[in-house]
Amino acid sequence: MASAPIQSEADRKNAQTGALAIFGALAMLGLGYASVPLYDLFCRVTGFGGTTQVASEADANRAAALATTRDISIRFDASTARDVPWEFRPSQSTDTVRIGQRDIATYVARNNSSEPVTGTATFNVEPAQAGIYFNKIQCFCFTEQTLAPGQEVNMPVLYYVDPAILDDEVIGDIEQITLSYTFHRAIDPVSGS
Repeated sequence: MASAPIQSEADRKNAQTGALAIFGALAMLGLGYASVPLYDLFCRVTGFGGTTQVASEADANRAAALATTRDISIRFDASTARDVPWEFRPSQSTDTVRIGQRDIATYVARNNSSEPVTGTATFNVEPAQAGIYFNKIQCFCFTEQTLAPGQEVNMPVLYYVDPAILDDEVIGDIEQITLSYTFHRAIDPVSGS
């Protein structure tokens, strides 16, 4: 009869270990699902990996009030994934802008296929440290873009470079920032492809 309490204690410890293992597995699953939006949030807040910032008109007006006399060159880059049958290019390859003042760039996209194609643009800036200072007020990259067969459109980006970049010890003397976009085919929510 002395072995019954020991068995009971062993069962309790096994149940605890099993519950902890299940809890751990569920926590890892939850973190797996949350990692993409959390990483995206981290990149947007810190500019990590060249992620640009999203700014409001009020933010742009504050930056314009602090605009400097220093200019910076912005280089524009464009590409498409292999499964996107579009011609996609910047209207001009470079522009010189005053730090703090808003400017507009345009990209041209043309669907060269015989069917409508919906795409989404991913973006970044180089050097990556400049991402926290590169602010987009309006951008085609905020929404999916659908082009009919043969359709060509101009896609504007309204942006400014935050004057705070000049106080950054690492890249404060930078002379050029590259804004790069790549269009990918949007996933059809019905078919999953």
